[in-house]
Amino acid sequence: MPHLDRPQQLLQKTQNLIGDALEAVEATYAAELASRNSYIRDIYQHTNRFRGKRLRPVLCLLAAKACGNITREHEILAAVIEMIHTATLVHDDVLDNADVRRHVATVNVRWNNQTSVLYGDFLFTHAFHLASQTGSAEACRLIGHATNRVCEGELTQIRNRGNLSLTEAEYLDIIDGKTAELCAVACYLGAKFAGAEESEIGRLERYGRKLGQAFQIADDVLDLTGAENAVGKTLGTDLMQRKLTLPIIRLLNREGDSHRIRMIELLEAGDEKACLEISKLSRESGMIDDSLQFAHQLAEEARAEIAGIAESPARELLLQLPELSINRAC
Repeated sequence: MPHLDRPQQLLQKTQNLIGDALEAVEATYAAELASRNSYIRDIYQHTNRFRGKRLRPVLCLLAAKACGNITREHEILAAVIEMIHTATLVHDDVLDNADVRRHVATVNVRWNNQTSVLYGDFLFTHAFHLASQTGSAEACRLIGHATNRVCEGELTQIRNRGNLSLTEAEYLDIIDGKTAELCAVACYLGAKFAGAEESEIGRLERYGRKLGQAFQIADDVLDLTGAENAVGKTLGTDLMQRKLTLPIIRLLNREGDSHRIRMIELLEAGDEKACLEISKLSRESGMIDDSLQFAHQLAEEARAEIAGIAESPARELLLQLPELSINRAC
């Protein structure tokens, strides 16, 4: 494992290396979503507060830098990917009945569900309009495919609410679609539009996918164990919506475990009291630590994917991002 900087040090190094490009991404994002409609401008300003460390644009730009140079196409594509990600957040808050994201009210609470759904659609349509400005049919196709995978992952998760027989493989396929796909395509496009060899593009795509899987597993653990005032978003939504995540699946698969029968009873109850007890049982059974260990394993696999890429400041930052994605409170 490489030496790991503190999060603030890592963010500062990232800013020093690609800060100008990130500013261009932000300007592109803002210009695309500019509207004369005051209602839409209000929603835009509000949802900008949902956006954190811009992980997906950072992945796109660092992959580009690791393989060559950042171009105008990279800035556009990074903005497109961030737009799609933000759209999924707005829609997810409706699906999860969430009240808070990054310490502010969700769109569905600040306005209503109809506004959330339509604003998410607004972001999706603008993302594809912006992608067309690259003049690359391949870029549009790849982004379209990734967005399809995100939606498939979300639909599959909804279909499996309350499915106590959900397997670990099925869970991993769900998170591969709904989270890892955008991280993978961000890295793929970063490398592709920097003129990288196909082998390097493939390594970076696999790196992004593993990182995204580790990120989602850590996020699912956080939903069970985090404190809302620290994390800044509504927690416990997975359990309230009867979504099975890795710690729960692994516990349910432990035949004969004394916690297993009680866990099934609690999941079927699905109320707030049951959710609190499920969190406690997940800790006591060791499944929280077990799931985090698996996330760290995926982070190590992500780093191994890019070990053969030429040394550079961008590669060194990419090597550190998987651990940051696990250890952050997002």
